[in-house]
Amino acid sequence: MNTQVDVRVTFRVEKELKEKAERLFEHLGLNMSTALNVFLRKAVDEAAIPFTVAAKSNIYGAGYTANDITQVFLSAVNDEIAEKKRLGQPIARYDSVSKRPYLEVAEGEREYINE
Repeated sequence: MNTQVDVRVTFRVEKELKEKAERLFEHLGLNMSTALNVFLRKAVDEAAIPFTVAAKSNIYGAGYTANDITQVFLSAVNDEIAEKKRLGQPIARYDSVSKRPYLEVAEGEREYINE
C-alpha cells in the first residue's frame, strides 16, 4: 500500500475569487483542496504551469476560450481521480446537498470528514 504524508499549505487569496472558485469546484464535484492538488500534480507532471501565462487582454490566455480551459481542467481532474483509483487511494469529494466534504473510498463508499 502506498502511504502518503499530506501537509497543510496556507496562502492568501481575494475573498471574491475564493468564493467564485469554490462555486465552480462545487459544480465540478470538487472541493478546493482537490482542485489545487489537480493543478499542482499537472504542473509537476508537465514541469510547467499547465496553461499559458502572459500579459494580454484575453482573460483566458492567448488562443484559449473559457471552454478550452474548462476542458483541460476537467481532463486533469479525471486524470487525478483515475490515478487515485488506480493506487487505491481515497478521493476527496464534496456533497453539495449536505454541504460536507467526504472521502470516496473503495466501491464508492463515503467517509464524511469531521463527523
